[in-house]
Amino acid sequence: MKVTKEKAAENRAALVQAAAHLFRERGIDGVGVAEISKTAGLTHGALYAQFSSKEALAAEAFASAFKGGLEQIRADLDGHPATLTDFLDWYLSFDHRDGLATGCPMSASASEVGRQDKVVSERFTEGFGQLVAVMERGLGASPVKAENRQRALAMMAAMIGGVAASRAVAKAAPKLSNEILRAVRRIVGEVGGEGGQDDGARGRERARRKHAHGLRAAGVR
Repeated sequence: MKVTKEKAAENRAALVQAAAHLFRERGIDGVGVAEISKTAGLTHGALYAQFSSKEALAAEAFASAFKGGLEQIRADLDGHPATLTDFLDWYLSFDHRDGLATGCPMSASASEVGRQDKVVSERFTEGFGQLVAVMERGLGASPVKAENRQRALAMMAAMIGGVAASRAVAKAAPKLSNEILRAVRRIVGEVGGEGGQDDGARGRERARRKHAHGLRAAGVR
């Protein structure tokens, strides 16, 4: 039976979603096309009708996962533009570290992208460049003597590596894992000239919690 264009598009989306989740959770080399197809509720034939290879699927899955993350950091929780503080708080959070299957695909896959085909590297490069651009636009004054692009490149690389390292030690040394995130968070904030930018939704939420905590400590209910 011939598959309609609408059904083909639905199948493709299901495969991309399943692959994006599994690749981040288990690694590109740790998941086969059989499991991706099964998770998507489809057959091998349906997968290869959409993608010429596993690498082609990986490239599109990476781009799709990155697009979702970029949309998250471009708009704050209440619809206002995110600040540098918002971005750093999200990326270097314990929740992001622990949400491997739903987090940034770069921190989940950076160590293995170099072993993949060029098409996967191209999607990684595009995503990295877009995040660096977002970072650069949010930079403030800093004592670090470097051009803004250099600062943004160093910060983004440190954040990706920091999350990856934090995940790597989390099972054996949870305290060290937390320490890594806190250290990277502090240093990249300083390099980025974060001072005075704590006015995004997450910054406001932190301020609200601090205020509520102060009221409770004072006996106000």
